[in-house]
Amino acid sequence: MAQLLSTATITATGLLCKAFLNSGLCSITVSNLHILLDAIRNDDRRRHGQGLVTVANHISTLDDPLTWGTLPTELYLNSNTIRWSLGASDIMFTNPVFSAFFRKGQVLETFRGNGIFQPSVDTAIKQLNEGHWVHLFGEGRVNQPPDYPQTNGVTRLPRFKWGVGRILMETAVPPLIIPMWLTGFDKLMPEHRSFPYKYLPKLGIKLGVTFGDPIPVEEITVALNGLRQGSTVSHYRAPRVAEGGAESELGDKLCLGGWAGRAVVRAGDRTRQMDLVRSDVTAIIQRAVESLGRQVSGNHLNNPHS
Repeated sequence: MAQLLSTATITATGLLCKAFLNSGLCSITVSNLHILLDAIRNDDRRRHGQGLVTVANHISTLDDPLTWGTLPTELYLNSNTIRWSLGASDIMFTNPVFSAFFRKGQVLETFRGNGIFQPSVDTAIKQLNEGHWVHLFGEGRVNQPPDYPQTNGVTRLPRFKWGVGRILMETAVPPLIIPMWLTGFDKLMPEHRSFPYKYLPKLGIKLGVTFGDPIPVEEITVALNGLRQGSTVSHYRAPRVAEGGAESELGDKLCLGGWAGRAVVRAGDRTRQMDLVRSDVTAIIQRAVESLGRQVSGNHLNNPHS
């Protein structure tokens, strides 16, 4: 019964999103969708325990689930061909009705400020080990282009959360990682509007969804190579600052599970350095998403879909 309710929730939500995208109330351009579809339909990958991870910028409360209205209808009929995602407890799980809806919609309740060692992250790793698809918004919250930080005149996405690195490193085998770039959703649901308009999408907006080529696993192992040499190699690493503003040390609670952890153990490295590797792995994913964003939206990451 639980599986049936989950499939019904996913199907109804997917069809509603598809209906909105096809209604003429907005327009959408989708690029390289075949990259994602090939990954979803690769049953051999799932049988061998390789999960699928998509990672995107997060510019609107409607990014998920509206983005998935671009998928073929038959994918909504099987919960195994729809993403799992992490959702903020203080936004999505605020009452019993919302909680039931999002749980049946394959959203994992995540508590902001509880760090990378919490049940939702553990469950995301478990889903990947079973060959499923997990979608991540690396920023952990909505950030719209006018608020993006700049470093030496270069626009960047806000720092990705280290949970991204933990999820990717602690799967049994390296997952397939596909970067994504979203445009226009920030215009569809602008932040800081007054009630009741903040809950109503604007009409006539041009939306864009672009899928990039999978990130080669060799780029992830670069961070491990740097650790074996006694130093990390990332050219851009986000500051080691927790959400509350205090410096954070992940070394207090380290896990050496997964394919990357086994590599570190074989190399004889000190486990307290694992937090540096997680930071580097997360930064590699952030650079991949930013690079795709520059191809689509220019150097300031704020132009509409070309």
